[in-house]
Amino acid sequence: MAAGVYAARKKIKTLLIAEEFGGQSVVSDDIQNWIGTKSISGLELANNLEGHLKAQKDIDLLEGDRVIKIKKLGENHFKVATRDGKEYETERILLVSGSRRRRLDVPGGEEFDGKGVAYCATCDAPLFKNKVVAVVGGGNAGLESVIDLMPYASKIYLLEKNGHLRGDAVTKKKIEESDKVEIRFGVDIQEIVGKQFVSGLKYKDMNSGEDVELKLEGVFVEIGSVPNTDIVKKLVKLNKRDEVVVNHKTMQSSDSGIWSAGDASEVLYKQNNISAGDAIKAVLDIYDQITSQPTE
Repeated sequence: MAAGVYAARKKIKTLLIAEEFGGQSVVSDDIQNWIGTKSISGLELANNLEGHLKAQKDIDLLEGDRVIKIKKLGENHFKVATRDGKEYETERILLVSGSRRRRLDVPGGEEFDGKGVAYCATCDAPLFKNKVVAVVGGGNAGLESVIDLMPYASKIYLLEKNGHLRGDAVTKKKIEESDKVEIRFGVDIQEIVGKQFVSGLKYKDMNSGEDVELKLEGVFVEIGSVPNTDIVKKLVKLNKRDEVVVNHKTMQSSDSGIWSAGDASEVLYKQNNISAGDAIKAVLDIYDQITSQPTE
């Protein structure tokens, strides 16, 4: 949406294709690091960004559809096909397709999805009132899930495979001071168990080698994300995590006609402020390329 606003203001002939507006932060109740705003919910932030984008006159929007294929026709010449059968030709592409939640790939992970295994604490925390739950993952998303669960769950296990938590210091302090939360490190999840619903979780303690089983009724998974880059994997260079490799000065990929920003790119820090800035950087570079070309 940041890229769209800048493209419109620069009067670059632009089509923005989005299955939906929002993004992963929509589920956050309280965002305190969006610069210029002391506190805002993810939904309100998304609505503000969408409103800003749709206030622009010089941009076309295709909402409710998704790009499924990009074909290179020549130098700076691409054909973009959508799920609903539309096709467009373009000279340049900015891929800001984000990422999706990484699933918990252990026995029981898929079987109990929606039956105790959850991927959105903001959405599902009230369903676990007075229940024992686990949050898997010690990054910012995992810590925020713990915060969301604190008013509801009777006990929360925060399980991290590595030896430390990676989230914001302020959030870590809140969690470490809570009597409800027990943090365990060196946890290698082996299995989610239950009958109709989750009743426990088995893991190997990587420090002691011991097999451990926790009795609980909910498992909230926050183990990172997978970039949505399948549509460009044959067109640009990807790193080992399937993120688009970019020139960090311009956000241009290995193909001279494709740029990427946000979670789809290899940027180190996956943050709203950084994603917005990198997308704007890409648009400005595209604009510079367009305006520097001689006209026929």
